[in-house]
Amino acid sequence: MTADAELLAQLDTLTTEAFRPDLAEIDRMSTLDIARTMNAEDTAVPAAVAARLPEIAAAVDGIAARMARGGRLVYAGAGTAGRLGVLDASECPPTFNTAPAQVVGLIAGGPPALVTAVEGAEDSADLAAADLTALELTAEDSVVGISASGRTPYAIGAVEFAGARGALTVGLSCNAGSALAAAADHGIEVVVGPELLTGSTRLKAGTAQKLVLNMLSTITMIRLGKTYGNLMVDVRASNEKLRARSRRIVALATGAPDEEIEAALTATGGEVKHAVLVILGGVDAPTAAGLLDTCHGHLRAALGLALTETG
Repeated sequence: MTADAELLAQLDTLTTEAFRPDLAEIDRMSTLDIARTMNAEDTAVPAAVAARLPEIAAAVDGIAARMARGGRLVYAGAGTAGRLGVLDASECPPTFNTAPAQVVGLIAGGPPALVTAVEGAEDSADLAAADLTALELTAEDSVVGISASGRTPYAIGAVEFAGARGALTVGLSCNAGSALAAAADHGIEVVVGPELLTGSTRLKAGTAQKLVLNMLSTITMIRLGKTYGNLMVDVRASNEKLRARSRRIVALATGAPDEEIEAALTATGGEVKHAVLVILGGVDAPTAAGLLDTCHGHLRAALGLALTETG
């Protein structure tokens, strides 16, 4: 069997590549009917994600434990999967005030692949190993390989390379029995079924991957104390919108009047978490910083200490 024939045979076994005869006339439908059909297809995605919640939770616990010890979260994928990983990583610094190196997105082919296809990059496990080597991967890190098919060499190579170095590994795919999930400590297979357009995995598979990545990063950050309730108290106020959001978060957390909020934010250099602790804990800014350091950034624990000491 030739390499091309073997690849075709493999694709024939993948749910994400399956042909939908019932949609063979979709190009003859009205625009509204196509939209309705597409929307109906998308409604199946949350249920497919829900079926994998235990696996997602187990992966989060593993990632959070390592990040609490100073490890990093690294996403690795090709094409749409890689772009989704880079997107999720890039949103962590402004949302959770993480350092840029704490959550990293790797895409096969590097930054140019974010906007154009880099031919052959996804087929190289060696490229994934080189990218992770450049990061000086350690056993405290977590690597999430992302691939709709679950057979992309770049994603599998990243997981295998990371696993050999003792890092935690997660394999996120949209086909059951995938090689990617089998190679990882935590396999997450969200089976969303055949796509509206045959093989176009930026559709349901892409949506499923985005939902899972939202969970992996967001819940990990909650576990790391980056929130207070459902408030983003580690938000980085890097522009006027975020500065306004910071003031609003402090107001929601404390119920304090505007002048007290402004004074607390000024005293703490705009740090939301510190400002909340100053107001609710009745401490000054240096004491708030010390308490948060003692409690590894967990505001609830720091507040408990503050109230004990001032009570």
